[in-house]
Amino acid sequence: MQRVTLRLPEQQLKMIDMFVEFGEFPSASEAIRTAIRDLIDRRSEKMVERMKLLKKTQEQASKVETFLRLKEEQ
Repeated sequence: MQRVTLRLPEQQLKMIDMFVEFGEFPSASEAIRTAIRDLIDRRSEKMVERMKLLKKTQEQASKVETFLRLKEEQ
């Protein structure tokens, strides 16, 4: 693993410390890693949906271009 330095507001750090204190996580590092994994999972799902929508839009645009080309040839 690599070390990353980041700045967090004091309130967030206090909440992380409380999670550790109450046994939700073994360490602050593990709490932050879990939060980042959750973020990546959620954002990845959104990106996949956007990519599917983009592909569908591109397919529809291709059909429109074909239709317009055929129309011009008439």
